[in-house]
Amino acid sequence: MNKALIVFLFFGLTCALFIGRLFDLQILDDKYTLYANENVIRKERIYAPRGHIYDRNGKLLVSNIPAYDLMVTPAKTAAFDTVFLARLSSVAPSDLRFQLKKARRYSSYRPSAVIRQISARSFGSLQEHLHRFPGFYMQKRAQRSYAHAGAAHALGYIGEVTEGFARKNVRYRMGDLHGVSGIEKAYEEQLRGRSGARYIMVDVHNREQNTFAEGAYDTLAAPGMDIRSTLDIDLQLLGEELMTNKRGSIVAIEPNSGEILALISSPTFDPARMVGRKRSAEYTRLLQDSLNKPLFDRAVLAEYPPGSPFKLINALIGLQEQVIRPSSSFSCRNGFHAKGLHVACHCGTDRPVALRLSISKSCNNYYCQVFKKIVDKYPSAQEGLDVWSTHVRSFGLGDFLNNDLPTGRRGFVPNADYYDQALGYTGWGATTTISLGIGQGELVLTPIQMANMSAAIANRGHYFTPHIVKLIGNEANEKFLEKKPTSIDPKHFDEVIEGMYEVFETGTARAARHDSIAMCGKTGTAQNPHGQDHSIFIAFAPKEDPKIALSIIVENGYWGSRWAAPIASLMMEHYLTGEIGRTALKERMIQGDLRAEYGLLATEENQQ
Repeated sequence: MNKALIVFLFFGLTCALFIGRLFDLQILDDKYTLYANENVIRKERIYAPRGHIYDRNGKLLVSNIPAYDLMVTPAKTAAFDTVFLARLSSVAPSDLRFQLKKARRYSSYRPSAVIRQISARSFGSLQEHLHRFPGFYMQKRAQRSYAHAGAAHALGYIGEVTEGFARKNVRYRMGDLHGVSGIEKAYEEQLRGRSGARYIMVDVHNREQNTFAEGAYDTLAAPGMDIRSTLDIDLQLLGEELMTNKRGSIVAIEPNSGEILALISSPTFDPARMVGRKRSAEYTRLLQDSLNKPLFDRAVLAEYPPGSPFKLINALIGLQEQVIRPSSSFSCRNGFHAKGLHVACHCGTDRPVALRLSISKSCNNYYCQVFKKIVDKYPSAQEGLDVWSTHVRSFGLGDFLNNDLPTGRRGFVPNADYYDQALGYTGWGATTTISLGIGQGELVLTPIQMANMSAAIANRGHYFTPHIVKLIGNEANEKFLEKKPTSIDPKHFDEVIEGMYEVFETGTARAARHDSIAMCGKTGTAQNPHGQDHSIFIAFAPKEDPKIALSIIVENGYWGSRWAAPIASLMMEHYLTGEIGRTALKERMIQGDLRAEYGLLATEENQQ
């Protein structure tokens, strides 16, 4: 082949490549038409509406209402009255200038939001004058709307995507909203939906003329899926009302499913205040409230010594390990005594105490003796305590429950390794760790774990993982259907449950008894080194075929029967009957004010 032919073929091939590429760009790939028409076409994002959230009975809890973002394309702006635009937008001129600088740094040619989540009320007056501000336009979106001023921690709230979040999550852009806590965070993927876009022809004043190419390039937004939660909103709101001016939590669970009926942390906040442009200021205010800590979800994050309700677990372990029988009794002489150690008891019983009476009267000596027998049954304290710890953990205690809540803590159930490291291999035994027998010492649990413990007892030896979502769209949430057995044989539960029934009938919670509902419970008073003891109660009802199990903690509430037991009784009555007949008891609980115990009254008076 001669050189002339080679040169001819080379230039021919090169020309063919250029012609092919031009044909592709100008004829086949018409996206460049959009770029060529950038000055007369505006791409507008269509935000996907988030899915709605309902309670277990189909009552709407969270929905969407219209809102708008004021957008700017810096390269298209001209000189304008910043003060006037700021006044129309109800923002400070300095804030508007800052956002404009931020938009220019991001891109002169891409639109940015300078004022986000403008209410529908403010939209009209701003839109009327917007033709005076070239480069600015309004973009529709939605913001959350709450049907009730409650369930804030359970439902959660949404916030704007930050630059750091957007870098880690490529599907999000600055200005997008995402779930920050609660159901909103745990089910973000299902709730968020998928955004769309539309292309609009605009005039020189940035006013809409018509759609571009008859909408050929537009894409529809796909709304998020609706979610039906397991919450009973009426029960939730009642619990929040009963906890007025108190710190603590209430967790209620349906035993035969693990569905969370109420998840209450007190003090709380109004979720509606965490919406729109006021969200940032409100969040800062709540975060800086170091006395009440309203953003801290005590129901899943707080850890407490469980106190006397934990005696039920030790009773079951004692029966399983065959170190006691239901008839086994111990004489209580003002508590437990061993080698100079004294654990005081106020059960007020001089006669020998057997299992049922030990529960109804909450005898400390009985459970110190049971715990000692469990540990001493084995050749070494290490082996005995590890057996005990394994039984305890089978109730879902001391570890994450792996539920569908976005946060939580594991609590702490000590084992032999812990004491070997803390006290030395030969430096401890059953007597050294005797506080574990009455739910004190190093043992700490979260309120949701205690409610789950109550549900496991109500079920006679098994539980379902507590969870807060029932339906996603029209599909059942089937992740939590597995029955989880404890290490205790079902035959041992009846005697313990009879003792819990007697707590209401003749024992420490008899003042909270209901005449027509067979309730089972256990009072507790957990020691608190920072003030008055905590008032604790776990319960379920009815005794046969239980429908609700719960735990209640009232911080600095003195003793279990003072606050926690009456509140539990009212919650169970309302859930099982749909109303509360004991109005005087309800009012007494609502009016109960523990702010003086928290040092809040003096602080509030000084602020006034």
